[in-house]
Amino acid sequence: MSVAQKGNKVKVHYTGTLNDGSKFDSSYDRNEPIAFTVGAGQMIPGFDKAVEGMNVGDKKTVNIPCDEAYGPAREDLIIEFKRSDVPADMKPNVGDQIGLQSPQGPIPATVVELTEEIIKVDANSPMAGKDLNFDLELVEVCEESCEDENCNC
Repeated sequence: MSVAQKGNKVKVHYTGTLNDGSKFDSSYDRNEPIAFTVGAGQMIPGFDKAVEGMNVGDKKTVNIPCDEAYGPAREDLIIEFKRSDVPADMKPNVGDQIGLQSPQGPIPATVVELTEEIIKVDANSPMAGKDLNFDLELVEVCEESCEDENCNC
């Protein structure tokens, strides 16, 4: 039986829930498992660690604390702008997603407060500060050098 090890390309089905039981994402809803390389930093650290060592066909449930998920919510990512500094044609509402420009490219942010003078946005991930639960199923493991046409990863 194939075991997921660091460097392997894998396919994993998952359902992610918050501690209150609400579902935030599921590969089953898309009928397609997620494919990634174990240990390559493509997934949140806790998800990556949970998959490593699983055998194909294994299922398990894990709780990932926020420090191994999207990290704590950061106050420095809540940013206020003067309305006068925002283009006049931009008319955001609370809850709208907007893109902030940074040297690394656009950063998504959510409008959290509006007054006549300011627009306040939160650039934290919506999952920041939250512990996450995942039901995992390892579907497939490919070897480290999975380059041939018969590999489905």
